[in-house]
Amino acid sequence: MNGTPIEILLVEDNPDDVELTLRALNTHKLANRVKVVGDGVEALAYLLPEDPAQAPTDGFPKVVLLDLKLPRVDGLEVLRRLKSSPATREIPVVVLTSSREESDMVRSYDLGANSYIVKPVDFEQFMRAVSELGLYWLLLNEVPR
Repeated sequence: MNGTPIEILLVEDNPDDVELTLRALNTHKLANRVKVVGDGVEALAYLLPEDPAQAPTDGFPKVVLLDLKLPRVDGLEVLRRLKSSPATREIPVVVLTSSREESDMVRSYDLGANSYIVKPVDFEQFMRAVSELGLYWLLLNEVPR
């Protein structure tokens, strides 16, 4: 990352969705501050490593964009662990998923999700939604330091 602090952690296993998300963020010059991980194990290893010396050296991201349907460890378990750890509980987590299941939405909010967004199927809607997410969580939202 060349010393640039990570501002967004994108947890997504679908390469097409990763590409679309990065393209949308790039529209607003935000893509160079994104770290992409492909499953829940990688997300937890990055944010809550077993060895504290492996923690992100440039701080935690300002927001996590989290898919629910992930291999190895699903998004709900990632969310549960992030929100139960004092080190990461204040990081805003936006669930960005294709799941319209009421139970997934309820469980996400019960576990502490800050927002739940169903991925639009339409390309333009998806691009607009991700751009607005990036702008809101990086530029407008205030978090304690």
